[in-house]
Amino acid sequence: MRKTGLYTPGVYMEHMGAYCHERGDWRKRREGKAGRYAAALFLSVVLGIATGEYAKDQRASRPAASDAEVQMISSVSGDEESLDSTTARVMPVKEGMIFPEDIPGVFVKNPADTLVALDPGHGGADGGCSRKGIMEKDINLQIAFAVKGKLQALGYQVMLTRDSDQALTLEERVNTANRNQADIYVSIHQNADEASEAKGIELLYSSQNEGKASGRLAELIHKYTVENTGASGREIIKEEGLYVIRECVMPSCLIETGFLSNRAECGRLTDPEYQDQIAEGIASGIDLFFHPKTMYLTFDDGPSEENTALILDILKERGIKATFFVIGENVRRHPDIAKRIVEEGHTIGIHCNCHEYQTLYADVDSYLRDFQKAYDTVKEITGADAKLFRFPGGSINDYNKDVYQEIIEAMTEQGYIYYDWNASLEDATAKKEPQTLIRNAVSSAQGRKRVVMLAHDVVSQTALCLDELLEQFPEYQMKPLIEESEPVQF
Repeated sequence: MRKTGLYTPGVYMEHMGAYCHERGDWRKRREGKAGRYAAALFLSVVLGIATGEYAKDQRASRPAASDAEVQMISSVSGDEESLDSTTARVMPVKEGMIFPEDIPGVFVKNPADTLVALDPGHGGADGGCSRKGIMEKDINLQIAFAVKGKLQALGYQVMLTRDSDQALTLEERVNTANRNQADIYVSIHQNADEASEAKGIELLYSSQNEGKASGRLAELIHKYTVENTGASGREIIKEEGLYVIRECVMPSCLIETGFLSNRAECGRLTDPEYQDQIAEGIASGIDLFFHPKTMYLTFDDGPSEENTALILDILKERGIKATFFVIGENVRRHPDIAKRIVEEGHTIGIHCNCHEYQTLYADVDSYLRDFQKAYDTVKEITGADAKLFRFPGGSINDYNKDVYQEIIEAMTEQGYIYYDWNASLEDATAKKEPQTLIRNAVSSAQGRKRVVMLAHDVVSQTALCLDELLEQFPEYQMKPLIEESEPVQF
């Protein structure tokens, strides 16, 4: 909910007028992204998903910060030194920071080299929202201290914009983070509304600076704070009217941890144990922002003209590379799609030439002949030397149990590497609804640090749910399998 002191006049106020009108009553606002997904799904079917090349990251050309510029580690007081009202508009590259080209919005960094700016909202005469003597500014500071302790225990450097009941302007908060070249900025707040039943955790971020990374930071903090507290998960909002998250030059977001206007939630928000749960969620989200897990999206049985094309559109829009284990017969049917897989930087591997288990696994020679035909097809049409393969049905199944060891030995001798999986949409069986496929993927991933996800690009429901599926895994960096990737094998 909009609160005095968070918004300042400027070039975005015209936008904000439309935004505030659009938000309307909180009860009319959707929680989560289901509405947005449904609209996108409809448009993707009717109009096709828009594609576009992501601009290459320009961070490598930015000047590095000096050691003297990153010394401020603890809280900063407004009267320790004058604050320049001029802020830089680019995020400087700091030593030890890595920007993987295949992972948009992911910054991988050593905790000891990482400075996190925490901003406890309000302070001094600005108490924020309040109910029956309970002041937002106090809860914000208590949670910020708890987050700071947890991050420091993980090895991070942490600074607070205020460490006491101190009044700071919005400009002072932003300049503190910008001047000290913090790697991320998180503003901590409480919510309130006239409707006493309003409740839940809400995240806001701006697209103006490091928008993709800011969105990912917001998603991670939202996910893990909701999971850790059991609170209702409200929206993740792209908001251009909040000064602090708009004017910070690093990835930034603002968390509304709950509603003081909700009697039950207010009681929890003043409970130190609940505050600690919130802090744990925020700290977990921040840690995964800098140290993501890894997921390898893999698609079997394609290419399919319609479904694979839609999947490739989605992956291209998101800047994600995946792995496609193709069937030779389908490559010959849809050569342009197979070429596109390779041209857009995805890994192409061999599944088989003919997906007929009894013939394929009749003996070792039968498998090798089938593989070679598929390999030759892929080589001829795409030019790719496919060294990765996946057994139809997995490396051990009811059809190949008598010959799989000999096949593996023969294929390994020829320099080929096989990959099974440790998570799946389970989309190869009876037709299932998109939401079921998403639940299957999330539950089977089990939060592992390294996931090889099995899907099938010939299944229409898989293509239709992919966009929402990817939103369920903000803690993962998506990578294609390569020869150096450690195999997951049954």
